[in-house]
Amino acid sequence: MRAAGFLLRQLAAFGLAASATTFAGEVRVAVAANFTLPAQSIARAFEQETGHKAQLAFGSTGRFFAQIANGAPFDVLLAADGETPQQLERQGLAVAGSGFTYAVGRLVLWSRNPALVDAKGDVLQGGNFPRIAIADPKLAPYGAAALQTLNRLGLLSRLQPKFVQGESIAQTYQFVASENAPLGFVALSQVFAEGRLTQGSAWVVPQDLHQPILQDAVLLTKGRTNAAAAAFLVYLRSPKSRDTIRSFGYDLCSSQASCRLAPGGSR
Repeated sequence: MRAAGFLLRQLAAFGLAASATTFAGEVRVAVAANFTLPAQSIARAFEQETGHKAQLAFGSTGRFFAQIANGAPFDVLLAADGETPQQLERQGLAVAGSGFTYAVGRLVLWSRNPALVDAKGDVLQGGNFPRIAIADPKLAPYGAAALQTLNRLGLLSRLQPKFVQGESIAQTYQFVASENAPLGFVALSQVFAEGRLTQGSAWVVPQDLHQPILQDAVLLTKGRTNAAAAAFLVYLRSPKSRDTIRSFGYDLCSSQASCRLAPGGSR
């Protein structure tokens, strides 16, 4: 179990120190691809309110793990799962006890065709489509959730020959957005904003069909002495950031304990 109390005291102290500085700092943040839009919005507000600049890089969580293990100069990781930050902590590549769940992701079956995907996802049962896009389940937690969903529905073996696999959830989204695949499993945040679907048709996958997508943030060892990195993690937990995260269709934990106790979670 993570030392949540210690983390709050540590980050609060860093945050206060950061706000007292007379110059702006910079934090290098590796961001899971599904969180691109909210991260960009949060980074803009963070710079406006603190003077610190967040340099964002987007990609699959699995790729970021490999890059960090090989010395990539990131200060903070916003992962698409909970296990990767914990593994980084165990390997001494992240600050012990600094991880926390910043968002709970939602998986959605989506198509640009407004008439293709029904509200119950029955289109999957029919299988009347040539291709279906998913993210690489070895690299992207949303891909793993898609496989779990199809397995629970008893459709995995039937639909697997139709898979078009993206390295990240961003590439998977592009397959569907460009109509190279007529439909696919993507992150709700990629097709949802301000409380509504932005285009096409979609089925929001019930959360009992896959393990919870608990997305954790962690302070990396390279960012241990970076006040801007600590300030960014403090800001990520602020009410304004949480409102932004909700606006893109994510759920939030009422507390870290509720995340840890989520059925199927990696706590």
